[in-house]
Amino acid sequence: MKNRRVLVTQRGAAELMQVIEEEMPEPSAGQVRLKVLAAPVSAPDITARLGQSPILPRLPFTPGYAVVGVVEACGSGVARAWSGAPAAALTVIGGYSEHILLPVGELIPLPEGLDPAQVAPLVMNYLVAYQCLHRWARVKPGETALVIGASGGIGSAFLQLGRLANLKLYGLASVNKHDLLRQYGATPIDYRQEDFVAVLRRLEPQGIDCVFDGMAGEYIRRGFSLLRRGGRLVCYGNPLGLAQAFKAVSQVLRLNLLPNGRSASYYSTGVSRLDRRPFLQDWQTLFGLLQQGQIQPIIAARFPILQATQANALLESGQVVGNVVLLAPELYSHPA
Repeated sequence: MKNRRVLVTQRGAAELMQVIEEEMPEPSAGQVRLKVLAAPVSAPDITARLGQSPILPRLPFTPGYAVVGVVEACGSGVARAWSGAPAAALTVIGGYSEHILLPVGELIPLPEGLDPAQVAPLVMNYLVAYQCLHRWARVKPGETALVIGASGGIGSAFLQLGRLANLKLYGLASVNKHDLLRQYGATPIDYRQEDFVAVLRRLEPQGIDCVFDGMAGEYIRRGFSLLRRGGRLVCYGNPLGLAQAFKAVSQVLRLNLLPNGRSASYYSTGVSRLDRRPFLQDWQTLFGLLQQGQIQPIIAARFPILQATQANALLESGQVVGNVVLLAPELYSHPA
């Protein structure tokens, strides 16, 4: 049997990615082989490929920050219960593949019967939004929140989860995406045509409780200026290199030195994963919300898993509302 996967051999455009075929990998002790059914296309996939991430994978590498699939083979020492079980993983790299080897300790148990395409955005995008809301900002019902970058995969997760948390939501997005924000009860602000700080100072003269910033740069300082006393800013944007990461973290640290009763923090899955228990708890919460129909990820486009070039190009275009997902051939159906 053969395995196929997408490979980045040089930094640059999506068209430079290649599909390679190799011998089917066999799991060693403590590993499983996961048949990949779905993999989200995410911003970190693109920044890693372009060389715009603070910590870059060595070339060559297979992109893919998360996967959803079924355990197909187990190495020695792996409990028999995993054989044939549905599972997901936060892989960071490697997800654009028909099969992937993973340490069993990295698997996320999945309930039976969930749609892999719907689960895929939960593994990272919804996790980031959920943890920013409930572990970093510790939001309370009735609070007011601004989502900077409200229409993409993570932004749309903030909208759905923020509505469930009974927040009063505002969101920054280009005008052609405002209908999505209104669908989830958020007040849209066109960041290209309007000064969002002036708009919110007019609408919320007492200030707002939370800002969730996926853009970084000047948005950190300007978003922080909107907070009332006791307000919290959480920056979660992926910095485009070490210099930007240092600048963003330094800015967050400086803001916390101001004696004004407000706070700023920088969310990072890398730091958070030092303790896996909160992750597992939050994933199970999200899977439960999906089962109950309380959340439903927006899937803007689906591609066969080996057509990652087209999927990456679409996400990079900036026109995507929601998520782009790669699917195993048996799950893929071409949009009408």
